[in-house]
Amino acid sequence: MDALLLSRIQFGLTVGFHFLFPPISIGLAWLLVWLEWKGWKRNDTVAVQTGKFYAKLLALTFAVGVATGIVMEFQFGTNWSRYSTFVGDIFGAPLAAEGVFAFFLESTFLGLYLFGRKKVSPGLHWFSILMVAVGSTISAFWILVANSWQQTPAGYVMNEALGRAELTSFYEAVFNPSMMPRFLHTISASMVAGAFFMAGTAAFLLLKNKDHVVGRKALTVSVWVGLIFSILTAMPTGHHHAQQVARTQPEKFAAIEGVYETENGAPLLVFGLVHSDTPKIHLPLELPLKGLLSWMAFGDFNAEVKGINDFPKDDRPPLWGTFVSFHNMVLLGGWFIFLTLVSAFLHWKGNLWSQRKVLWALVISTPLPLIACQFGWFAAEVGRQPWAVYKLLRTADSYSPTVGSGEILFSIILFSLVYLALGALYLFVLFREVKHEIPSSSEV
Repeated sequence: MDALLLSRIQFGLTVGFHFLFPPISIGLAWLLVWLEWKGWKRNDTVAVQTGKFYAKLLALTFAVGVATGIVMEFQFGTNWSRYSTFVGDIFGAPLAAEGVFAFFLESTFLGLYLFGRKKVSPGLHWFSILMVAVGSTISAFWILVANSWQQTPAGYVMNEALGRAELTSFYEAVFNPSMMPRFLHTISASMVAGAFFMAGTAAFLLLKNKDHVVGRKALTVSVWVGLIFSILTAMPTGHHHAQQVARTQPEKFAAIEGVYETENGAPLLVFGLVHSDTPKIHLPLELPLKGLLSWMAFGDFNAEVKGINDFPKDDRPPLWGTFVSFHNMVLLGGWFIFLTLVSAFLHWKGNLWSQRKVLWALVISTPLPLIACQFGWFAAEVGRQPWAVYKLLRTADSYSPTVGSGEILFSIILFSLVYLALGALYLFVLFREVKHEIPSSSEV
């Protein structure tokens, strides 16, 4: 195995593991904003009790997310030195802004939120969790600025002598064509992840005790929030993001949608078996409405959608991975809408607490939004290949030539063992905290 492939595997491993935690942190923080507000303004003692329980889970998730994020950033300088040289002038500002305006805001007020209960005023305590939620969202914004610039570069000029892109317009670089669609879709998906995290743990508590007050309060909030944001993640944020990809990255769009031949009035493909060597979809299952994909992408049933065969072979992304990951993400999104809709209906009817099959479905579905986020990230990043920076820098020209394959392989093994231990520790502490909450009765 060569150094390039190993570097890509290592980066995928570290980023993929890290990306399990920020969606939970963002979504859970905003859910706690609502619960703590109810506890403060409406003197809701159950909301306060619920906030205390989930504050511990937020702290645990935040700590692991920070630890894994540091490793991810170090790789830019070790394994991807040529990439760092190329994007350094562009990425410096947003990454610095993320550290100064987001991370310190989030971490400082998280300490006040965790340790300031009953030591500061209720209003200040609520403000502290609000700032944690705002800080985590701002952090996601600046990280996505850097990531989106790779997808749709803007506000730069090429310095050929130094072999790098140089910033000419901070505004254009920040609000590049893919930034806002990606940001809104990611935050919406994070709200789904946070809601399912809360719903799954709450459902588990109710399976042990259907009168568990924390379980009932948490499930009430998370089911309705989950329903709202599951819909928003699909429409409009996911839809608008797909439209942006169709206009700015047509190769990726063709790959994720399985469009191999250019056609006007392209149908929407639901399922198919991808054959990558000679690009073709076997056993295609299409929705019967002609031109549906053209309409969804361009607002015109007769619009042309370029097929993958119209692009040079060296510019085509991996076909199987992008198609499968994108369609699995969409499939899971449909499940989230269905499950939260059923749960919300049962809650409205007043008998959700006794529906053990639905409660078990919520428990089992707890990690599924994180898997959907992984599928979405995979489709976005692998779909950008073979470019590290779209149309400017190829991935093959981005890695560090001085780092040997043996060194990278050793670090992959080491990281895998550390992450396995860290993941096991996270789950152990998570389950322990949930089990500690089980004995709580219906009394506050």
